[in-house]
Amino acid sequence: MNKPFSTAITQYLDSHQVSYQLLPHQTATITIEETARQRGILASQMVKTLLLRDMGNRLALACIPGNAAVDPKKVRQVLEWRRMTCVDRSQVESITGYPVGTVTPLCLKTSMPILFDHAILQHSIVTISSGSSLAGIALSVQDLIQLCQPRFADIQRTVSVEKTMINCRQ
Repeated sequence: MNKPFSTAITQYLDSHQVSYQLLPHQTATITIEETARQRGILASQMVKTLLLRDMGNRLALACIPGNAAVDPKKVRQVLEWRRMTCVDRSQVESITGYPVGTVTPLCLKTSMPILFDHAILQHSIVTISSGSSLAGIALSVQDLIQLCQPRFADIQRTVSVEKTMINCRQ
């Protein structure tokens, strides 16, 4: 008998009685497009996360649709912080608790502001990482908002990105 798929995220959702659908991958993926294809969804339904740090060492998690790109200058303006850059890949897991490519706005190891771009609201169902590179999770965007209590702002670049690597997604 196979053991059911379980991660900190699925356990968290179960404990909060949140409805979700597990979206297993046949293989680990590299691009947003490949991940969306394996999940059977549009790239814009994926919640892509980017871990940013300002010059004062403050952290923020920026979340946008999978087919978009974060504009760190806009995040900085919203938070009224100084210059922001992406956190080095080697530090992502120690800060968030998730390996690069599996970061989700839920159950973060380190407390930080979470910003959602308004475009995340374009779909009633979105997908996040399960915390594993082998599955995503589909859930109501309203449930996700209720669980992580993000701040909404215009934080994406004005031009959509066709090919975004998951290793940039974090």
